[in-house]
Amino acid sequence: MGKGQELYKKAKQIIPGGTMLLSKRPEMFLPEEWPSYYSKAKGCEVWDLDGKKYTDVSIMGIGTNILGYANQEIDDAVVATVRNGNMSTLNCPEEVFLAEKLIEMHPWASMVRFARSGGEANAIAIRIARSATGKDNVAICGYHGWHDWYLSTNLNDGDGLAGHLLPGLDPNGVPQNLKNTVHPFNYNNIQELENIIKTKNIGVIKMEVSRNKGPEDNFLQKVRKLATDNSIVLIFDECTSGFRQTFGGLHKLYGVEPDIAMFGKALGNGYGITAVIGRKEIMEAAQKTFISSTFWTERIGPTAALKTLEVMERERSWVTITETGNNISKKWSQLAKEHNLNIQISGLPALIGFTFQSENHLAYKTYITQEMLKNGYLATTSIYVSICHTNQILDNYFNQLSDIFANISRCEKGELDINKLLKSPVCHGGFKRLN
Repeated sequence: MGKGQELYKKAKQIIPGGTMLLSKRPEMFLPEEWPSYYSKAKGCEVWDLDGKKYTDVSIMGIGTNILGYANQEIDDAVVATVRNGNMSTLNCPEEVFLAEKLIEMHPWASMVRFARSGGEANAIAIRIARSATGKDNVAICGYHGWHDWYLSTNLNDGDGLAGHLLPGLDPNGVPQNLKNTVHPFNYNNIQELENIIKTKNIGVIKMEVSRNKGPEDNFLQKVRKLATDNSIVLIFDECTSGFRQTFGGLHKLYGVEPDIAMFGKALGNGYGITAVIGRKEIMEAAQKTFISSTFWTERIGPTAALKTLEVMERERSWVTITETGNNISKKWSQLAKEHNLNIQISGLPALIGFTFQSENHLAYKTYITQEMLKNGYLATTSIYVSICHTNQILDNYFNQLSDIFANISRCEKGELDINKLLKSPVCHGGFKRLN
């Protein structure tokens, strides 16, 4: 057992769940074998507590580092901020400069509020929208964090979020009086949304612009019209999708403007910063309620975001990672065809992933992680692309993956037993991929 697994055994005794983030639990990757903790990260390389180096072709800090780990320009800007003082009785000017930059990128918006995590940004957006409309009820489509307002969906009929990436969530601790305030609808199903609006007195529509597939039959335009016609605030949650295919929000690609949008993850390239941007007449409703937090005023987040946006714009990172993601998708398809395997590929190009169309899909996923780890890769069935994922790195990755696919193919034919190939328990299923 390596130092990382030893430390994780201790963590599970003193930290509920073992980690602060579900998506980083070792059980999600390779139970009892995953390195668990890192000592250093740079580019797309990660060193564990035993000093072993891995190439990260998995989820890159859960999608936070489009420009790679420990980007020198961003780190230098942050270090200068630390030396000049990260916190003061006075406000940091960077928050004003960052607000101006985001509004410049999204001319439909005119006001901005900042936080430090995606869950906070979602809660802020909902509070502002409810304040603006005077209505409690929300229609949702997608994943929007962990706060009471969202998890209350599962108070309605038991498992309303099952179709929204996280099946089986128990809403323990969520006040029962939030029941029937949040109503899920399925992506590309405009009739379902229309019915909810007709029957549930909806004041807010909150949705991801796209997660695993794009809009069909002008779906986003129809949602926008429904919101406008019914005086509903439309919120686009771009905490994940922002800066992946455009310089800013994914909604720019489809020409649909929301009333509020949120950005997180990639905005600070690994430093904590999220933004809620919106139309003035909506955002000013924040003054009718109370939204405030001490550490939303620290200086590192806005500093990192400003430098991140500068580097992104210069490097046109969204173009690079989209092209890279499309190439990964093609090579996965070719590899699957070569080995007579049936896989389903989904996700934005820069957040690309695949699923084996087999009852053993989780076992096969675990096997990939197991074998790639032996060869010095952090790998699963998803790759969150960064500009550091060069052709050489990916060529080496696919060379390793080919032999693994060959063995999985033999398992599908009954020539090998996947359970005998695994050295650890099968990984847990996490966020489901929406079809």
